Amino acid sequence: MGYAKKSKVEVKSRGREAPAKSIWQIDIGASKAKTQMKNVEVLLFTSELADLLEAGMTLGQALKALANQGEETSAQHYIAQDLCDRIVRGENFSDACAHHPKSFPPLYSNMIRAGEASGAMVEVLRRLVDHYERYDNMRGKIKSALSYPIIVLVFGVLAVIGALVWIIPKFQKVFDSMGASLPLPTVILISMSEFLINYGWTLIIAIVLFAVWFGKWKNTPEGMRKIDGWKLKIPLISGIVAAGAYSSLAYTLKTLLVNGVNVLQALKICEETCNNAVIGDALREARKRVTDGTSISGPLAASGVFPRMMTDMLAVGEQAGDMPGSLEHIGKRYQKDMDRNIAAFTNALEPILIVLIAAMVGFVAVAILMAVFKVSSTLG
Repeated sequence: MGYAKKSKVEVKSRGREAPAKSIWQIDIGASKAKTQMKNVEVLLFTSELADLLEAGMTLGQALKALANQGEETSAQHYIAQDLCDRIVRGENFSDACAHHPKSFPPLYSNMIRAGEASGAMVEVLRRLVDHYERYDNMRGKIKSALSYPIIVLVFGVLAVIGALVWIIPKFQKVFDSMGASLPLPTVILISMSEFLINYGWTLIIAIVLFAVWFGKWKNTPEGMRKIDGWKLKIPLISGIVAAGAYSSLAYTLKTLLVNGVNVLQALKICEETCNNAVIGDALREARKRVTDGTSISGPLAASGVFPRMMTDMLAVGEQAGDMPGSLEHIGKRYQKDMDRNIAAFTNALEPILIVLIAAMVGFVAVAILMAVFKVSSTLG
């Protein structure tokens, strides 16, 4: 009994000291420490937290252990320590997570809240780990599909710019010294070279200003809707973006419904965590049309954004009383579609880029050769 009382006193003592430590971290440490975890870091944090809780640790002990694992300037140390301090002060874990929305989106905190209500915290954390693994795998496939074509395109453009700036002026001096008339492609090439040499810095400044303006515009509601709408219409890209969005939506909605979140709240969370503004607007309108709180296939179909197959499969799940099962099948179906679209995009983009770069380099070579032949024939 004496040990138990001593433990309570120690907990209360730590509870009185915790706020001061948290304030110290926020005021001084946060300037040096990272205060936001990446998705991969959230995945590892959640997995390790589930392992520690399953091993028999209390939530406070597990968070303290995770805080001690990372460096003092790491995001995990800062966030885990802050979560531990808030729990010691009496906050719920879900409310504590909500104080870090950049690391833990509404999906995360709402699922934690459902786990607190059902008493299945470890199971909820495992499902969150599965969710982040699927999301990370999806992003990895898209990045790997885009990385090689972008690298090839960048090097091709740099090669053409180098030829225009350093090689063409040397040929121009030779052609001018001979005084021969030049073919039209060579004249165009020399004009491009002169423009790039004389106005190159102006062009760079204009590109930078446009990039800054575009970066601000794309974060506005109108810009987000425009760009996300283009993503759903551009050939080769639209299939990847749409299939990835539908798969992620299905898995997210299924995870929320399985953990006891009601349909309206689940749709709201999906709207907030959706990475496409057009799909998010469709979810918002569908949520307004849901009257009985259970049937969502009809409002989703009425939006015109979601494919017929997806809404039909969802309607079958509603009739059978197995919405999570249907959403699981929808997620797998569109994840396979995304994999096929990524493969098709990669296979189509490589020859397109090869032809594009060959056309740029070939134009430079042909323009120079035509001028050489013209000068040679004139001298002859």
